[in-house]
Amino acid sequence: MSEIEIPHAHEVDAFGKKVGVSVAVIGIFLSVATIASHREHTAAVVYKTEANDQWAYYQAKKIREYQAEVGVTLVQSLGTDPAKAAPALQALTGQREKYLHDAADIEKAAREKDEQTEHAEARALRFDLGEGFLELGLVLSSLYFLARKRLFPTVGWAAAAAGVMLAAWAFTI
Repeated sequence: MSEIEIPHAHEVDAFGKKVGVSVAVIGIFLSVATIASHREHTAAVVYKTEANDQWAYYQAKKIREYQAEVGVTLVQSLGTDPAKAAPALQALTGQREKYLHDAADIEKAAREKDEQTEHAEARALRFDLGEGFLELGLVLSSLYFLARKRLFPTVGWAAAAAGVMLAAWAFTI
């Protein structure tokens, strides 16, 4: 009959438990930074799309302004009766001024959207850097379980701390 082995209690690695808990905490911070990074990249794309829409609208207004200006030039160039041309000139000049004013407002809105895009991209970059350092910290800390060297979690915790600071910085700007 074969012998049945009774498992013996293994030595408890207190430092290993601390490393395991820290890996879990780093993972939580990593997930927050990753989600924030993805959301900020999405926001940047949305802002850029809105800016592009505003620039297209601006371009359309500028084309209409130019067409009204060409119309004024044509009416003046034809040399017809000034009394007959006056209403057309007045209408075309009014349209031109309206398009000019509209284009200025649209340009302002488009520039604001461009600024929002740049701001979101800057935040996303910081979240990405934080995410990278957190991943590095997670991997380095986990290497303790293979090598049993305290250097790995020490460097891992430093990398994770840098990642947390970068992600926190992104939240503040």
